[in-house]
Formats: sequence, C-alpha cells, structure tokens
Amino acid sequence: MEMVNYIYWNDGDFWVGYLEEYPDYLTQGESIEDLQRHLKDLYEDLKSGEIPGVRRLARLQVS
Repeated sequence: MEMVNYIYWNDGDFWVGYLEEYPDYLTQGESIEDLQRHLKDLYEDLKSGEIPGVRRLARLQVS
C-alpha cells in the first residue's frame, strides 16, 4: 500500500487540502472523507501525466 502525505484545513463550509509533494494543486471536500477521495483522484491525475507541466516539491542536499 502506497502512502502520501497531505496538508488540510477547514475553511468554513469545506475541507481544503493538497498533496505534500504537489503543493500547487489544491482540492476541497464537504467532509474529510470527501477531501480524501478528491486527493486520491488528484494524485492519480498528477501521476498519469494527464495534467501538463506539473510542479513538484523536492529536497536538495547543499552541504
């Protein structure tokens, strides 16, 4: 089972979040479970190449 981190918060009527590796791509849901479903769909779209020009978060060792 593959696991990914995500960041989320409540913004009034909706739960908003993004995948840690892809901070430029926000999604929302009416509940935490709904948000998680949207995040899974987004993850599949990002990994499939369906979304062009995807920007990602990475770590660079500098010393």
